[in-house]
Amino acid sequence: MKYDILQVVGAAVMVEFVQGVIRLLVDHGDTGLLGWLGGGFALTLAVHGVLVVVGVLLTGWSHVRAKAVGRRG
Repeated sequence: MKYDILQVVGAAVMVEFVQGVIRLLVDHGDTGLLGWLGGGFALTLAVHGVLVVVGVLLTGWSHVRAKAVGRRG
């Protein structure tokens, strides 16, 4: 069950920050959830990108672990 929850969390993080990347590329001033970060466009875009990668890795890792436990076919 915990791998299922981690997979959902990873997918949610990925989707949220992919939307943030798209929003930031369209409007450089709209920093979304990372508005508190400061540092300008480049830093905010880089952090969004890192969080997208974290979401992808978490989703993939939890899926593989769920398969190893026998929860996926």
